[in-house]
Amino acid sequence: MGKIRNAERTRKSILEAAREEFFERGYSGTRIESIAKRAGVNKQLIYHYFKGKDQLVNETINDFLTSLPAEHLALPVNPVQIAEFRYHVNQEYLMDFLKFTAWEAIEKGPNNLKGVQQREKVLQSYNEDMKAKQEMGLVPKEIDPTMITLMMSSITIYPLLYPDVTRIITGLDPEEPEFKEKWTHFLRQISERIFQ
Repeated sequence: MGKIRNAERTRKSILEAAREEFFERGYSGTRIESIAKRAGVNKQLIYHYFKGKDQLVNETINDFLTSLPAEHLALPVNPVQIAEFRYHVNQEYLMDFLKFTAWEAIEKGPNNLKGVQQREKVLQSYNEDMKAKQEMGLVPKEIDPTMITLMMSSITIYPLLYPDVTRIITGLDPEEPEFKEKWTHFLRQISERIFQ
């Protein structure tokens, strides 16, 4: 029993170290040696648990996405609150993952079926939620619900991933409370115009 617990602990330690490395450096910038050092294990032990870097990144993303609490993914009933909610969740819980997805978008990495399936599941649930809200009369019929989901994703992620552009345009650092307050207010204003 002790060996099993120890193996589970070691695997978990490797996945946590891999998450930090992949999220900081992207797939191409991450080295197995760095993960081993961060996890406090030797490199060969990583290959004992994972076939290679491709499997390790896939398992890391899957582990992260499946560990998110449901309340971070469940959208508010009132569509006016969705953008503000998603901005808060992105800012507080998903920043490192969002940075990783930016790395992933610009570099060639392995096919990450588990990670893609998990993300598709979440984003498609947002589409379905928006369609249901449209059927209830909470979302204007003339607006494509998938475009609303894309817009919500864009406006709740952009300032976080492009702080320099945000700073140049607004004169405020996206980490400053003043920016966060103004952006949250703007998200609510634009949502009220769309959904009321």
